[in-house]
Amino acid sequence: MCGIVGVLGNHEVAPLLVEALKRLEYRGYDSAGIATVNKGKLDRRRAVGKLVNLSDLLVHDPLAGKSGIGHTRWATHGAATTTNAHPHRSGPVAVVHNGIIENFRDLRAELAAAGLAFESETDTETVALLTRLHMDRGMTPTEAARATIKRLHGAFALCFLFDGEDDLMIAARKGSPLAIGHGKGEMFVGSDAIALAPMTDRITYLEEGDWAILTRAGAQIFDAEDRLANRAEARIQIDATRIEKAGYKHFMAKEIAEQPVVIADALRRYVQAGALHLPAEVDFKGVDRITMVACGTASYACHVAKYWFEQIAGLPADIDVASEFRYREPPLSPQSWALFVSQSGETADTLAALRYTSDKVAKVVAVVNVPTSSIAREADLALPIMAGIEVGVASTKAFTCQLVTLALLALKAAVDRGRLDAAGLATHLADLAALPGLMNHALALSPQIATVAEELAEAQDILFLGRGAMYPLALEGALKLKEISYIHAEGYASGELKHGPIALIDNRVPVIVLAPRDALFDKTVSNMQEVMARHGRVLLISDAQGIAEAGAGCWRSLTLPEVSPAFAPILYSIPAQLLAYHTAIAKGTDVDQPRNLAKSVTVE
Repeated sequence: MCGIVGVLGNHEVAPLLVEALKRLEYRGYDSAGIATVNKGKLDRRRAVGKLVNLSDLLVHDPLAGKSGIGHTRWATHGAATTTNAHPHRSGPVAVVHNGIIENFRDLRAELAAAGLAFESETDTETVALLTRLHMDRGMTPTEAARATIKRLHGAFALCFLFDGEDDLMIAARKGSPLAIGHGKGEMFVGSDAIALAPMTDRITYLEEGDWAILTRAGAQIFDAEDRLANRAEARIQIDATRIEKAGYKHFMAKEIAEQPVVIADALRRYVQAGALHLPAEVDFKGVDRITMVACGTASYACHVAKYWFEQIAGLPADIDVASEFRYREPPLSPQSWALFVSQSGETADTLAALRYTSDKVAKVVAVVNVPTSSIAREADLALPIMAGIEVGVASTKAFTCQLVTLALLALKAAVDRGRLDAAGLATHLADLAALPGLMNHALALSPQIATVAEELAEAQDILFLGRGAMYPLALEGALKLKEISYIHAEGYASGELKHGPIALIDNRVPVIVLAPRDALFDKTVSNMQEVMARHGRVLLISDAQGIAEAGAGCWRSLTLPEVSPAFAPILYSIPAQLLAYHTAIAKGTDVDQPRNLAKSVTVE
C-alpha cells in the first residue's frame, strides 16, 4: 500500500526512481509521481494509473536532477487523479507520504486561515503546506520539516525534498515503515527494502517516531524526543529471482507453484533430525490460553490453527480480527500468549494490536514473512515463515507457510503440555513432511481446474462449504475468488447452510465443497445433498474414496491425494487458489494487482 523512494545520488535519478517504484508495484497503487531538484530547482511529474504512464510522460517531458523522491499512491483521501497524486508540492517543498494524517481537517482549517490555498483533496497536501508556512516564517528546511512532523497525528512515513537543496532530504516514520539505504557518496530512502535492493544492501530501519536528516555524506537519525539515535545498520540479501516471474504469466501462478519448495524450507528450519527445532523461548508450560490476531488471509490461517491448538494441544485459543481487537479492549490473562500473524509484518491494524497487548500477556510472538519488519522487531519472539518474497496481492504461499509454522507451534504446545508423546509427534511430523510431495500432485490438477473455471467465470455468486478446519479454508477460498475475479463469493460452515444461506441456492449458484474423507465427511455429504436437492451445482473437492462415495450427482469433482485429516487444509489450499486464479484468467482481470487492493495494508 503506497510506496516511497528517495535518492540523493551521483547520477540522474529519474530512471532510478521509476525502476525502484516498479519494485513496489506489488503493494498496490493507482497513481505515481516523482520530484527532483536540478540545479537548485524543484520540479515534479505525476500520472494516473500504471507506472508505464509515468514513464511515457517522462519520455516527452523529462525531469533532470541527481536528487529526487518518488511515490506510488493507493487512494485514501480523494480519487485517483493527477492532482491528488504524490509528490505534493507547495512552494519550496515537495513531500511523499504513506499512511493517514488523522488531524488533517484541523490543519486544513488552520492553513486556510493563514491564506494558503489547497489544490488537492488529500491529507498529504497539508504536510507540504504546513512546511511551506514554517519556511515562509523564517525556518530552515530542516526546522520546518521537524516542526511539521510534530503537528501530525496518525500513521505516516514521510520524505521531504526542498527547492534550492540538492543535498538534503528529510525522512520520518510513525506507524508506517521506512528504511534508509547507505551507498558510497549516496543515500537512499525506501518504504520497502526491496525497492532499494539494486542500489544498496546496507539498510537502517527507522524506529517508531524517528526522523532523519539525509545528505550524501550520511544520515543523522533522531528519536521522537529529538535525541540523536544510534540505529543499527543491517546487510540485506534479496534474491532477485524471487521478484521475477521466471517464465510464469503472473506472479500469483509462480507463487502457487513454489509452495512445495517453500513449505519444505519452513519444515527444514523448524524440524531437524526428526525433532522440533523451535527457539528455546517457545515453551508452552504454564500457558493457559493463546490469542491469535491477524487480518484477511492471515486471520483465516489463525482460524485453522485454532483447531490444532485446541484439538491436538488442548490449549484454548481465541481469534481476533486485528482491526477490532484493541477497540474491544479484551481482558487478557498474564499467563497467556498473543500471536500476531502477518505476511508483511507491517500490517497497521495488527501492529497496533501488538502494541496494545505488549504489557498484558506473558509473551508476544510474531509469525511473519519479513524478519526485519516492525511486527517482528517489536515482538518478544519472531518466527519467520520462510515463504520468500510474495508479490501477488492475493496471498498464496505465505498462507500455507503460515499454516505450517502455526501447526508446528501447536505440536510444540501439545508436547509441552503432555498431550503428545514421542510417537505421536513423529507421526504428525511425518504427515507434515509428506505435504510438499502431495502438493505437487495437487498442482498437476491445474489444467482440469482451468476447464472448470471457464464455467465458474459465468457465475455471479459462488459459495464455499467446509466443516471443521475446512470451514476457515472455505472462507479463504471465497476470499481468494472475490479478490481477483470480482465474483461475489462466501464461505460457510456446512452445518450452517440451512440456517439461512440455503435460500441462495438455485441452478445458477455453484457450490464448492471442500471435503476430505475425514470424521466429518458424512455430515458434509449430507449438507451437499441438501444443495443438490435444490438444483445447486456442486463442485466436490475430495480424495478418491470421498469422490467414489459422494461424487454421484455432482456437477464437477476434483480428486486430491489422501492426506492426514489434521493437515488437510494445507493441501486443500492448492485447488482453492487455482480455482481463484483460473477464474480470474477466464474473466480477464488483473490477477497480480486486483483493483482497489494493496499488498501491504499500512493504514487502518
